[in-house]
Amino acid sequence: MSAATTETKGLREGAFGNASALSCRECGHQIDLGPHYACPECFGPLEVAYDFPAVTREEIESGPRNIWRYKALLPVPADIEQSPNTEPGFTRLLDARNLAKELGVEKLWVKDDSTNPTNSFKDRVVACALSAARELDAKVFACPSTGNLANAVAAAGARAGIPTAVFIPSNLEQPKQVNSAVFTDNLIAVDGNYDDVNKLAQEIAAEEDGWAFVNVNVRPFYAEGSKTLGFEIAEQLGWRLPDQIVIPVASGSQLTKVDKAFKELIKLGLVEEKPYRIFGAQATGCNPVATAFKAGVDAIRPVKPDTIAKSLAIGNPADGIYVLDATRSSGGAVEEVTDDEIRQAIVLLARTEGIFTETAGGTTLAVTKKLVENGALDPSLETVIINTGHGLKTLDAVSGIVGPRATIAPNYDAFEDAGLSQA
Repeated sequence: MSAATTETKGLREGAFGNASALSCRECGHQIDLGPHYACPECFGPLEVAYDFPAVTREEIESGPRNIWRYKALLPVPADIEQSPNTEPGFTRLLDARNLAKELGVEKLWVKDDSTNPTNSFKDRVVACALSAARELDAKVFACPSTGNLANAVAAAGARAGIPTAVFIPSNLEQPKQVNSAVFTDNLIAVDGNYDDVNKLAQEIAAEEDGWAFVNVNVRPFYAEGSKTLGFEIAEQLGWRLPDQIVIPVASGSQLTKVDKAFKELIKLGLVEEKPYRIFGAQATGCNPVATAFKAGVDAIRPVKPDTIAKSLAIGNPADGIYVLDATRSSGGAVEEVTDDEIRQAIVLLARTEGIFTETAGGTTLAVTKKLVENGALDPSLETVIINTGHGLKTLDAVSGIVGPRATIAPNYDAFEDAGLSQA
């Protein structure tokens, strides 16, 4: 589906709902909706612009218990529920009282996206990308991925009956490889890191007609799916915004789109306008945005990832500069934590709230803990942290630090001798 060769004049009316154009995030130039991701004037990134109708809370609340309850605010057709998809979203917002007490925070919520169909938030963005691919008559549904996206694309393509091809770094965690390969026979491992895989995907997208790469040539539509995290958080809080939110940063798109969601809700009068602070979380082994934030510069210097948080291991994040804008303008920050801190946070969340998070969620919680300790995050304010995926995908991260307390013979004497009655 090369942007240079594909005509989009044959789109059906309402193919992208209330979306009106693709708008450049740098110069503001607008172009028609289609498989484009770079501005023809300045080569800046494109995002979806809308002509929203009046939308009420009641209309949203009467919708399905998935992201399509927000279809009026997404680039999808009004009949989106009729198209086979994985129906992600409306995951729980957990009142994390035990964790809040442990951290010394008065009010803490965990938005738990590990319960999505393929156990990560990527099901949200893929659902929007799938709608665009279908409307553009794509022949292959594809992506470069650090793992979770590959799982989501492979599953969504299977559900929709569209051939898939997913490209991953060859050193990706084995559970994530299996989770993709079970849905598709076109899992392609590439020798290199995610940035190498992404570069290959861009080359294929430019040469192969009919290929919809969710985070390349249909990226503007794909990215809009992350807004549903912000929509759900506000709705689940009783149609209000949190004071503070901590979000993991890979490409940076999730953080910037949650910010966009909050702004759209305010503009539409669905929530009361109020200040909120956004914080970004990175691993020390892949910290280009955190480094730029701390240095007070706007340029993001790419790094070579070396961290257990492979789902965040994007050394040259596409939305990095926009993460800096969102965090700085809101009074937030971008912080980083070590792999050991990530491991400890995974265990902490599991043992306080019964949530087994993958390394990205461990990064987010570890950063939250660090932000409280260094005074950057106000513990008296209502705070939300996002858990983006399930820990069963990254078992190796904690398999060396958790395990049996003791191994005993199958009798009570052995139990008593081991001191386990005092457990």
